[in-house]
Amino acid sequence: MAPLDNAVVLLASLLVGGVGIHLGARLLVSAQDYTHALVTAGVGAVVWTVVSGFVGGIPLLGPALTLLAYLLVIRWRYGVGWLRAGGIALVAWVAALVVLGVLSALGLTSLSAVGIPNV
Repeated sequence: MAPLDNAVVLLASLLVGGVGIHLGARLLVSAQDYTHALVTAGVGAVVWTVVSGFVGGIPLLGPALTLLAYLLVIRWRYGVGWLRAGGIALVAWVAALVVLGVLSALGLTSLSAVGIPNV
């Protein structure tokens, strides 16, 4: 894949991740700013990658610590508690799966999004 293709895939995936977080934040904390969600998706993706790189290989503990780090990003960016951060992450994950499922069914993309874990 050419560098430009990689950049387009990264940008599209980040936009889908931002949409998912925006929907979760809008539903659970009445947040209206998509840009805030987009930045949260980007920061979350970087944190997920770094933490996963350090501890992701530790059975059970690694994935749990990686998810905890991702939830900390949402808590920090939205100023919410653990339950709301988990709710935002869950809504974001489901929303990203739905959007990517539709796009995949149309033959436009594969099932992956930057900024949403395991999507």
